[in-house]
Amino acid sequence: MIGVKICGINDPAGFDAAVGAGADWIGFVFFPPSPRFVTPHAAASLSARIHGGPLRVGLFVEPAPDVIAEALDRVGLDILQIYGAAEHLPAIRDRFGLPVWRAFGISRPDDLPDDPGLSGALVLEAKPPAEADRPGGNGARFDWRILRGWQAPLPWLLAGGLTPDNVATAIEEAGARAVDVSSGVERTRGVKDPAMIQAFVRAAKAAGISTDRSKRC
Repeated sequence: MIGVKICGINDPAGFDAAVGAGADWIGFVFFPPSPRFVTPHAAASLSARIHGGPLRVGLFVEPAPDVIAEALDRVGLDILQIYGAAEHLPAIRDRFGLPVWRAFGISRPDDLPDDPGLSGALVLEAKPPAEADRPGGNGARFDWRILRGWQAPLPWLLAGGLTPDNVATAIEEAGARAVDVSSGVERTRGVKDPAMIQAFVRAAKAAGISTDRSKRC
């Protein structure tokens, strides 16, 4: 089964669509330069629309611990997704007692991590363009085939440039067991499209079923 994360949720329609489609994780972006930024208060209001359901992931970029603490005071997060140096991850994990996912920018095989530092999972996406003002969520993709045969040190999610139309191909080419989408399910920048969310989850889950069947044949 393929795990699916819908990241950058910032309104009720997107939240409800992700829940209804069967997403495994919902991501809240606590990074102000992002068009998907939410305040801890807004994230808490969205999360309260349903008890249980997808796990809540908080995305932070080189955060001070107090920034994470402020978010956790408002909204119950299950996972922290961090863009930042490996040496900071143990302190974050130990202070907050939550799994930590570390994001990596990839452009060639040499970029694939073999010693990612202490974290619960990896999020692999394309390196940001030179003009980008944020490390992820840029809709860029890399050659997914370079992940074939990679001996991953931890569980990982494939991200970057995924859409309902290409996610099945990405899963097949990369051998991914989990995917993470943000801009690829938006009708305009920063605004999620419920129909695209539903189509993405459906395509990813169907691709996982097809892959599992082919392995049994």
